[in-house]
Amino acid sequence: MSKVLLLLFLTLFSLSPGGYLIMVNGQRTWCVAKPSTEEATLLVNINYACSQVDCQILKKGCPCFAPDNLLNHASVAMNLYYQSHGRNHWNCDFKGSGIVVVSDPSYGGCIYP
Repeated sequence: MSKVLLLLFLTLFSLSPGGYLIMVNGQRTWCVAKPSTEEATLLVNINYACSQVDCQILKKGCPCFAPDNLLNHASVAMNLYYQSHGRNHWNCDFKGSGIVVVSDPSYGGCIYP
């Protein structure tokens, strides 16, 4: 790889010590559910993501429980999965129902990692 291409690559993408993509164009990324996703798919996404990562933050009384709806809970669960599996775009696909965003989706006391 030429020095110019290498410099361009390093400018566009910051890599963590493990070699996983953390930033795109110098920005952090998060995974959220597409608002148009059907409720049945959101429920499947929650169940799958929470079978792979700790979703305690979604329990009643915890910071990300409210608003208590499938879109919110799926977004939190999908992001937990995405963050814990290396922040690769394919870890946010969820059969086309996830989208990587560069705007922090945190709200109130619910902080997206």
